[in-house]
Amino acid sequence: MSFDLPRNVILPVDAIDVRLDPGPHPFARDNAEAIAENWQQETAANPALFDGTVVLLSQLAYRNSRLIGRCHAVNYSTFMLWRKRRENSGAEHAYAHAMLVAGDNALVAIRMGSHTVGAGSVYFAAGSFEPIDFRDGLVDVDFNMIREVREETGLDLSAARRGVRWHALSIPSGTVIFRRYHVDAPADEIARRISSFVTSETDPEIEGPVIIRHAADLPEGLSPHMKPLVEWHFAGEG
Repeated sequence: MSFDLPRNVILPVDAIDVRLDPGPHPFARDNAEAIAENWQQETAANPALFDGTVVLLSQLAYRNSRLIGRCHAVNYSTFMLWRKRRENSGAEHAYAHAMLVAGDNALVAIRMGSHTVGAGSVYFAAGSFEPIDFRDGLVDVDFNMIREVREETGLDLSAARRGVRWHALSIPSGTVIFRRYHVDAPADEIARRISSFVTSETDPEIEGPVIIRHAADLPEGLSPHMKPLVEWHFAGEG
C-alpha cells in the first residue's frame, strides 16, 4: 500500500482507519546515528526543543472516502531529521486541524510563538499525533483536534458543533486532516478569549490568534497548506 492517495486536492473523508504499529519505524531504526547528531545541532540552536513522542506514517492510502494507514511512535528528534530527509524516506507525516469557524463565519487561526520550530507560522491550532491520541491502536482524530486546541488556545471545543465529515489535503510536506468546528461567538470575542489565555500562560506555545474573514484575507506567515483550506471554506464547500 505504501503511500497511495491523490495529492493537492481536498478529499472528503467518512472514515479514518489509521493504526499504531508497536514496532519501530524503519526510518528511525536505520538512521539512529544521524538522528542523534542532528538533534545535538537542533538543540544547540534552540534549547527549548523537547524530545517527546510523536508518530510517523509508514503507510497511507485513500479508498472509497476512507483513509487507511499505519504509523509508528518515534522521538521528536527522529521527526526533525525526517523533515530534512523526507524524500524517498519511506515515511510521511499527517496532522489534524480543527477549522475554528466563528458565529460570523470568520476563521480563527493562530500564529506560532518565536521559540517554536514553526515560529511565526499561521495555521489552525494543531499538533502532531501522539500515542495518547489512539484508542485500542486506532487514531481518534477529533480527540487530537480538541486536545491541541485546548492546550494552545484554552478553548474547549468538546461541545462545539462539528462538520458532518472530515476532509483531507495531501501535499509534499504532509497530509492535513481537517474538520469544521463551529463556535457561536463572533471572531473578535473568540480572539479575545485566546489572547487572554496566552497572556496567562508562563510559556505559551502560540503568539496569539489570527482572524481570517474572507478568501483573500491571507495573513503574513500563512502556512502553504492553509490557502486551499481557507478558499474551500469561504466557497461554502463541504
